[in-house]
Amino acid sequence: MISGPLPISGAPSPDDILAALGQAAFVWDVATDTIVWTDQAAAIFRDVPAAALATGAGLSALIEPHRTVRTEALSQAIAAREAGAAPDQGGCYRIEYGIRGSTADTVLWIEETGYCLGATGETLRVQGIVRINNERHAREEQLLKLSQHDPVTGALNRANLLIALAEAIEESSRFRSSFVFMLVGIDHLARINDAFGFDVADEVIAEIAKRIGVRLRGGDVMGRFSGNKFGLILKNCSVDEANVAAERFLQVIRSDVILTRSGPVSVTASIGAIAVPRYARTNDEAINRAQEALEMAKRRRNGSSAMWRPNVEREAQRRVNIRVTDEIVTALNERRIVVAFEPVVHAGSRHPAFYECLVRMRQEDGEVLLAPDVVPVAEKLGLIRLVDHRVLELVMAELSASPHVQLSLNISPDTTMDSDWWSSIESMMRAHPGVAERMIVEITETVAIQDLDDVRGFVTRVKNFGGRIAIDDFGAGYTSFRNLRKLGVDIVKIDGAFVQNIARSADDRAFVQTMIDLSRRLGIKTVAEWVQDEISADLLRDWGCDYIQGKLIGLAAPERPWLDDTAAPRPAMG
Repeated sequence: MISGPLPISGAPSPDDILAALGQAAFVWDVATDTIVWTDQAAAIFRDVPAAALATGAGLSALIEPHRTVRTEALSQAIAAREAGAAPDQGGCYRIEYGIRGSTADTVLWIEETGYCLGATGETLRVQGIVRINNERHAREEQLLKLSQHDPVTGALNRANLLIALAEAIEESSRFRSSFVFMLVGIDHLARINDAFGFDVADEVIAEIAKRIGVRLRGGDVMGRFSGNKFGLILKNCSVDEANVAAERFLQVIRSDVILTRSGPVSVTASIGAIAVPRYARTNDEAINRAQEALEMAKRRRNGSSAMWRPNVEREAQRRVNIRVTDEIVTALNERRIVVAFEPVVHAGSRHPAFYECLVRMRQEDGEVLLAPDVVPVAEKLGLIRLVDHRVLELVMAELSASPHVQLSLNISPDTTMDSDWWSSIESMMRAHPGVAERMIVEITETVAIQDLDDVRGFVTRVKNFGGRIAIDDFGAGYTSFRNLRKLGVDIVKIDGAFVQNIARSADDRAFVQTMIDLSRRLGIKTVAEWVQDEISADLLRDWGCDYIQGKLIGLAAPERPWLDDTAAPRPAMG
């Protein structure tokens, strides 16, 4: 026991104070490595043998996670003192470590504060106190866990999943091992959000994480990759083993309904996986290719899995996509995105009513790519809004330069909700008043049926500018005439697939005639596309179709036919 001055009469002794604070004091003779403790040490180190506490080496042997923490702290304290402190003053330190008498015991977290006395070459002594610090350590551990783990599932969050993935890739390279990275995507989670709310969706996500977790082996890693996806790192796993594991994960997810506060919910998931490092040597490659495999599995069937494997055609298409992306962006920058004009004429008089503006891309070698060659690729690569912006600029310029022409332009589904497109058209309308009345915006029937409320808002904004709306390729989808009336469209363009054979097909004749009759009753103008012969044109005129376009009338060309007075479109469009 440490000796000290006698306590002041009536005052508590140092031992009493230490006991009340839950602390114990010690003196550590560094030369002999012996440690002398106050009586309170037995209460603090309850499960640690007294013999282990008698020396610095014995105490260090029980410390975790770093056994050398005390000697390192002592060295740093001495160095700090000798660097600037007075010779008769000790260098202080404060450290935290875990200790337990055996692996079966619970780790006890200790905070130790001490200072050393004695100059270099002299006998060193350390005096200090220790106290139990379990609560603080638990709080810090909880904060650390929250910073590393997803709060809904308890799995690693995305940032730490990616760190674990990078470490696994490095480890596989160093030790020539392999693993499988999986993306598990919950099918149709958005429907659960819409039907029951986000809180129920969180219950579903948490339960799926729990079900996956019970099927993982020791050493495997799970993390929340995104809202509806989990990432799994399956260590030392072959492709065959991964296929078996994937089926087990899918089976445990779909085996039983998930009980939520709003009732039972049935859920399936799909899995995309990749063998690493065989087919991926970086995080980006592993993630992108697992995502490709996941999309492949979903296209095949929800609730299935797919392993990524090299595919010559897919890699070739990816190279083409990269090249075409560069070509489209370059063409936009160099103003090689242009439009051609296809006449739409009155069915009776054959006088031009308006011209449809179709996108063209002039290549560097002088060749011209048509809309079917440009638009699908631009949509797939996320460039269609840039193309639509350019077409809008060209159409507005033509309308401003020719005050009697009427033009239509096609826009993609993405553009209908693009705030930048609206900003552009609003500024152009203000700069060129009166132009909107001569512009027709064509949207496909597919767009019209996606979300009627959103499309109705789009139609309303266009019509508020004074423009008109046409539904293109009508008949190819499932839009009802009731929805057309709700949307307030001005023109229906009947899909040419039905029009081109009306001279030979009774079914197509009945279909087209019915659409013309219903449109007329609703006060909607009709355009028949792909009109190729006089017989078809006469039939359409007799049925009351308002306008026709196609090979018979003339295909799209870069020339501006309205510059010829005889080809100027007639304004009667009411």
